[in-house]
Amino acid sequence: MATRLKHPEIAPKLSVVVLVFNEAESIAPLHEELMGVLEALDIAFEVLYIDDGSRDGSTERLAQLAHKDPHVRVVSFRRNFGQTAAVQAGIDNARGEILAFMDGDLQNDPHDIPRLLERMGEGYDVVSGWRKDRQDDAARVLPSRIANWIIARVTGLPLHDFGCTLKAYHRDVIQDVKLYGEMHRFIPVYASWVGARIAEIPVNHRPRSFGKSKYSLSRTSRVMLDLMTVKLLGSYSTKPIYFFGFAAFGLWALALVFAAIVIIQKLLPPYPFAHNNPLLLLAVFLAIVGVQFILMGLLAELSIRTYHESQGKTTYVVREIIEGTPVRGHASSRPALQPSPRRGEGGNGRPSVRTRG
Repeated sequence: MATRLKHPEIAPKLSVVVLVFNEAESIAPLHEELMGVLEALDIAFEVLYIDDGSRDGSTERLAQLAHKDPHVRVVSFRRNFGQTAAVQAGIDNARGEILAFMDGDLQNDPHDIPRLLERMGEGYDVVSGWRKDRQDDAARVLPSRIANWIIARVTGLPLHDFGCTLKAYHRDVIQDVKLYGEMHRFIPVYASWVGARIAEIPVNHRPRSFGKSKYSLSRTSRVMLDLMTVKLLGSYSTKPIYFFGFAAFGLWALALVFAAIVIIQKLLPPYPFAHNNPLLLLAVFLAIVGVQFILMGLLAELSIRTYHESQGKTTYVVREIIEGTPVRGHASSRPALQPSPRRGEGGNGRPSVRTRG
């Protein structure tokens, strides 16, 4: 049986984060089904509901659950901030070592959560759900498949369903993530940047039983714009001069081509040559813009380095540090360099391990 959290200071192993927006009719059956699944797990857990400014009575029903069930916690927004903000609130407020996200509309199947955890037990840091048999109309499915195909090609992360909310994460790979726009779907991409092992499994997707979908086609265009941001951040966040430099080189190459054409026109008749030749002006313009790109790249480099140094950020992520136990009985002739005892080091000759997120 699962461990009950009678005291708030006891941190759970698993946090199930449920995103809710105007899902009053779904809350009771979802919670009953979810608790049936989680109670069968032999781990301590909590259920964290994120109420994204609901106006249909969802807030009151969630409050009732929180008063009755010690597993339940509720974070309620003052207004609707969107799914990305709700996911960010889940990351910020969940206490578990593993965070599993799902929608509150009953379309995600709680019985898939143990399957996510089972796959994480194989050494994966992120397990993403894939709605292989998606129960939505074609107006939603087709744009989503196209967007997923583009995202996979641009980011280099071969997932089929970036938009599926049903995912599980180890806390240490997402605890520093800050989300904006529609970037919640790119969390696996962020995790891959820090070296996370990522898996994907097919999950059950059920038809909507209550309410109506909040999806709109305008979201797809926003996702594509966010994808550009993610690609730039992922490829050039620590070396922006490369982006601006490559652009400058391209402009200078075009300038040389146009300049060469102008010279050929002057040397080889019967082409007339004039000092106000538009190709000559275009070549000069491109060369000047290339110089400006280099200057912008240098400014970006200064800004990035100032940011990283002022925030104490590194350009790398450590998974763990393994240190051997100091050899006893060998005194050093330079006492100042003797290693000081570290927490966790014993006299059994085994190395100590410190894990960092």
